[in-house]
Amino acid sequence: MNVGGDPGRDDSGLPPVDVVIPDDARELDRDVQAYHRELRALRRRRRASRLRGPLTRDGMVLPLLAGCLILALITSTLLIMFAADQTGMPGLPDHAAGPVVRQHPATARSQPTTGQVGGPLPTAVLAIGGKPRSLSTVTAAVPSVLALIPLACRCASVLRQLAAQAALAHVPLYLVGTGAGMKQVAQLAVQAGQSSPLVVDDTRNVLGRTYRPSGLTAILVRPGGSVASIKRLPASQRPDLEASLRQLDPVG
Repeated sequence: MNVGGDPGRDDSGLPPVDVVIPDDARELDRDVQAYHRELRALRRRRRASRLRGPLTRDGMVLPLLAGCLILALITSTLLIMFAADQTGMPGLPDHAAGPVVRQHPATARSQPTTGQVGGPLPTAVLAIGGKPRSLSTVTAAVPSVLALIPLACRCASVLRQLAAQAALAHVPLYLVGTGAGMKQVAQLAVQAGQSSPLVVDDTRNVLGRTYRPSGLTAILVRPGGSVASIKRLPASQRPDLEASLRQLDPVG
């Protein structure tokens, strides 16, 4: 720097610099504060670059990719397990599932239906002596005859003959009515010499809806509750059921 203080080239060959030296050091406070602000900003930039560095380079990318792959594997495994629990083991061949039994159509048609000859009696609850009993319980042990008596049945004579034939075959005869017809059934039981325990109230008219008797109808039942035969008994003819009654239980 020149001795005179004018700007110019330094004697040492350095570029010219305009240097002002204040008389009071307090005039440099602003410059000092600006310098500290620059230092703080520089430190913040360095900290931010250290935090962003793993994300911008390979530091965090590989762990994130590995975590996503593991999560995808766990999810797919759980989905396969739940699907197997709901639908069974997939992909089994047909022979591994066991043989499929198919019933011949002729065999399916030959099976008797409920209430028909050869089939079981319909499910019903009867009132005998004021106590409810299931029809299957009544007909389970011994053969029996169910005489379905419709309203206004003029069948006292036929009923007496049927009761006599059932007594000779040692087969209990149940007189079955329902609703308002029970008074008539009780009177016919007295005329036929039947005891009150053999008077049955079909409370829900299950047998009446099944067989729809227009006159006296006798249902011959084997032990166990299967229907042996269904006999319509006209009031003008003598019933001839002795042989059929004996065949209900040959062993007995």
